[in-house]
Amino acid sequence: MKLLEGQVRIPSGCAICAVISKKGRLMTAEKIISGIKVMHERSNGLGGGFAGYGIYPKYRDFYALHLFYSSSIAQAETEQLLKDRFYIVKAENIPTRKTPFIKDAPLIWRYFVVPPAPLLDSVQLDEKEEIVRMVMKINTEVKGAYVFSSGKNMGAFKAMGYPEDVGFFYGLDEYEGYAWTAHGRYPTNTPGWWGGAHPFALLDYSVVHNGEISSYDANRRFIEMFGYRCTLQTDTEAITYIADYLLRRQGLTLEELANVIAAPFWSVIDQKGEEEKRQLQYLRTVFSGLLVTGPFSIVLGFEGGLMALNDRLKLRSMVVGEKDDTVYIASEEAAIHAMEPAVGNICAPSGGEPVIIRAEEGSF
Repeated sequence: MKLLEGQVRIPSGCAICAVISKKGRLMTAEKIISGIKVMHERSNGLGGGFAGYGIYPKYRDFYALHLFYSSSIAQAETEQLLKDRFYIVKAENIPTRKTPFIKDAPLIWRYFVVPPAPLLDSVQLDEKEEIVRMVMKINTEVKGAYVFSSGKNMGAFKAMGYPEDVGFFYGLDEYEGYAWTAHGRYPTNTPGWWGGAHPFALLDYSVVHNGEISSYDANRRFIEMFGYRCTLQTDTEAITYIADYLLRRQGLTLEELANVIAAPFWSVIDQKGEEEKRQLQYLRTVFSGLLVTGPFSIVLGFEGGLMALNDRLKLRSMVVGEKDDTVYIASEEAAIHAMEPAVGNICAPSGGEPVIIRAEEGSF
């Protein structure tokens, strides 16, 4: 019998997609939904999701915690933890639409919170560290509760389903943001479930990923020495925590982050000039446990920008295009054309070469 498109396993499956306005212009998610939909056959309905930046201007000074609950008991326990540690400015169900393609939804809530200053003074933590510790506490100690987004003026939205259906389910055409990322999942070594869908987010960092992390155990063991806990049964979670650790805690630049997780080979480093050679040797030596091996392409979202990155051998596809002030990133060129038919300046970045796009300062 002749095989039809969509009926055969896609070995390089998973689709990633992103768009950003460098002028901070707000866009609904309709454009990125059209892009991720073109790559429908790269996923299998076991996870889809989006992250939007600039979507909560009214609450931009508060952390937006998005949570899945499997029971009202888990919700009550979590809300007590939040009340003990934070000011809760607003708590509500995240609005959803009915669709036959998204089933067995958990309770989906969001909370806009901020740690009170006296608490931070007493424990000598900054507010970001307090948020991270609360995320880890809930995800490890409260049975049936999962924080899947925790940044300011941004949010992740994910579910079990194809990404275009997930976008409809959450009504993302009614949100506006200056940057969006999207993911269609084809899980291989890890289960398909609501918490395991992409993006993975912590504070304002979010990651969508196509590929497989063969170094997951080494990466997880390293990162868990510093208080992070991988609980969502998907290797991509570790990349998000690595980004937070290196960028926020260690103060590395995005370029240095790329040179840790997609580090050049030693033979390549040896050919660099002395100063660059010393820097790359330092990063590879000190953060050796955070080298991410295996085939991957990722888009890292952060406040004010996006970074696209392939593994150093470029074993997964990723293309970048541009039109006016808008930059588009996707697993396939067809997705970029779906988002912007008049796109130009299309390129495929080299392995290990970060593509960093920042919105203009003060524009978002």
